[in-house]
Amino acid sequence: MQQVKKGDTVKVHYHGRLTSGETFDKSEGREPLEFEVGSGMVIKGFDDGVTGMEPGEKKTINIPFIEAYGPRNPDMVIEMPKERFPKDMEIEVGMPLGMSDGQGQQFQVVITEIKEEVVMLDANHPLAGQDLIFDLELVSIDSKPLIIMP
Repeated sequence: MQQVKKGDTVKVHYHGRLTSGETFDKSEGREPLEFEVGSGMVIKGFDDGVTGMEPGEKKTINIPFIEAYGPRNPDMVIEMPKERFPKDMEIEVGMPLGMSDGQGQQFQVVITEIKEEVVMLDANHPLAGQDLIFDLELVSIDSKPLIIMP
């Protein structure tokens, strides 16, 4: 039976959970996730988890945060003066906002705290610092043919 290896394009159904049991994402009701193994399209722990699987195989993998979205970085929590927000904007804790840096790079932040003069914004990935659990089902493997050079 064919097994997943680096360079294969695979299709995987998944159910992602936190260690608390809370679901953060799943492919149920959608097309399976398709990606090239080892290309950096998915987090390292997910790549490693599908490697060696066979079509139809199901398994559960545990991914430590360091192989997922990394640790939370306190430097990515910033204070924004309230006067920088539009006057008519209702801001609330948990609200996601799109921002851009000085070079036009877009990124998302979440309001984590509202103080008297400033609003605390967190630009960490929402899953940073979290260990993740994935239930996987390998749907298919599309291996690239080996090219033998003379």
